Amino acid sequence: MAAQSSVQTITHRIIERSKPSREIYLDRVNRAADHGPHRGTLSCGNLAHGFAACGVHEKDALAGDTVANLGIITSYNDMLSAHQPFERYPDLIRAAAREAGGVAQVAGGVPAMCDGVTQGQPGMDLSLFSRDVIALSAAVGLSHNMFDAAAYLGVCDKIVPGLLIAALTFGHLPAVFIPAGPMTSGLPNNEKTRIRQLFAEGKVGRAELLDAESKSYHGPGTCTFYGTANSNQMLMELMGFHTPGASFINPGTPLRDALTREAAKRALAITALGNEFTPAGVMFDERSVVNGIVGLHATGGSTNHTMHLIAMARAAGIHLTWEDISELSDIVPLLARVYPNGPSDVNHFHAAGGLGFLISQLLANGMLHDDVRTVWGDGLAAYAIDPKLNADGTVAREPVPPVSGNAKILSTFEAPFQKNGGLKMLSGNLGKSVIKISAVKPEHRIVEAPARIFHSQKAFQEAFKADALDGDFIAVVRFQGPRANGMPELHKLTPPLGVLQDRGCKVALVTDGRMSGASGKVPAAIHVTPEAIDDSPLARLREGDMIRLDADAGTLSVLVDDSEFSAREPVKVDLSDNEHGMGREIFANFRALAGRADAGASVLYG
Repeated sequence: MAAQSSVQTITHRIIERSKPSREIYLDRVNRAADHGPHRGTLSCGNLAHGFAACGVHEKDALAGDTVANLGIITSYNDMLSAHQPFERYPDLIRAAAREAGGVAQVAGGVPAMCDGVTQGQPGMDLSLFSRDVIALSAAVGLSHNMFDAAAYLGVCDKIVPGLLIAALTFGHLPAVFIPAGPMTSGLPNNEKTRIRQLFAEGKVGRAELLDAESKSYHGPGTCTFYGTANSNQMLMELMGFHTPGASFINPGTPLRDALTREAAKRALAITALGNEFTPAGVMFDERSVVNGIVGLHATGGSTNHTMHLIAMARAAGIHLTWEDISELSDIVPLLARVYPNGPSDVNHFHAAGGLGFLISQLLANGMLHDDVRTVWGDGLAAYAIDPKLNADGTVAREPVPPVSGNAKILSTFEAPFQKNGGLKMLSGNLGKSVIKISAVKPEHRIVEAPARIFHSQKAFQEAFKADALDGDFIAVVRFQGPRANGMPELHKLTPPLGVLQDRGCKVALVTDGRMSGASGKVPAAIHVTPEAIDDSPLARLREGDMIRLDADAGTLSVLVDDSEFSAREPVKVDLSDNEHGMGREIFANFRALAGRADAGASVLYG
């Protein structure tokens, strides 16, 4: 079924806006692809260095231009549960490549930090910038010019966006993304949230909190809540960079290994040496971007992608805006309830029908472009499946059932959890921001209250612990943007704000920082741009100013006379404490060059 006219209209607008930059990009991709396999351009010395560590068979194969070489970019490390399973993947991929008559080499590694470890710590100030570092690192690995296609091993927050920026920069090469899957379900999410709020109130100690957290995050695989990491997997599937059904299969299972082997063989099958050449930069277009955004809204995905999608699109010459994302949210219904939008996790979502069922619903109702290219071939309908394991160890794909396996987790287009998507843009005299509304109950979506102003997450927590916060208020936590301190996630605000809301206070958050996919039940206007360090309206706010946040109307305003407000001097804050420690000193140029949040907060595409 063709996409609805409203989806088509927004897509066409993006196409028209992007034409100048997209045409330049595609010209570069096509010229690079026209040169064919690039090992033939290397000198004998170059090539000898490139395969010196290979076995005799691989050396013989790579000496010519008739055998495809798959470059592996891996984010493996032992510390990230989501990426620890990648330790085994190069061996699986090399063996699969040999079976397919090709070669595979690890082209390079990229850093992969865990926001869960750095929450509230100085290292979190590097988190957003790690996306661009990952893109740069992957580019170094691929710059050796030895490869006919690339396999990208990544899952979590900034890692997949950074890898995709690299894949699109090397857009003449086919790109297949290979996930590791979510860890098995642990402590129920509602119980984890309960313990966190009790700890915030001082009613349980650190031992009880650590026990709950350890039961929640307990083994290899992605964290099971629907944050940025799992939103990444949804995006890669709906944008066609995964093989069908690959996103949410647990690590260490026969099906997971079968999907990995299959992905390696598929990457080799779509190189310029065969008949299905699928360069990543051509495959990924404006329709792919819109499909990803539709999936984000339908699942209530991560607010981080209001920046990552813009940065990824720009890597391919596509000019996406917050207005595009917000307008799509108005017409895409919410079909999934996955924590923090509901009590269930991604394993429960997958068991209920998962992405296959979701895609089938969206396609049948014209919310997706089916006429796209993917690594699997033409059309997104091939992704409306349920992956299984054949008796011979290969992947089987069955049609999705006509009904959801659990209507409380995954619903139909005719009976959505809400009529619009999970993300929305706010605008007003404080600038622009985004809000995740899928987890916020309707009665909490409009807050008009005085501002309580803080210049750090820690200052807010100290005020809460001192019982200095009561009544209705809007917490303004400013000087948290990309140029101020790298735009850290402010998750430690969530439990105390949740406690205050549960006590009957009307509360909300306004910040130029981030909250990511874990944005919860308290309305939070985040990514406010321009940020406070740029002498913006946010820097002109004063304690007690009345602010109105209206998530239904899409507005964020300070209720102060315009002439009085504009005459105020912007507040200046000493940010020197953000400049040193945990590597922050060597990221000074990143802070200086960072673009605005609504332009992707990128150092590369500011």
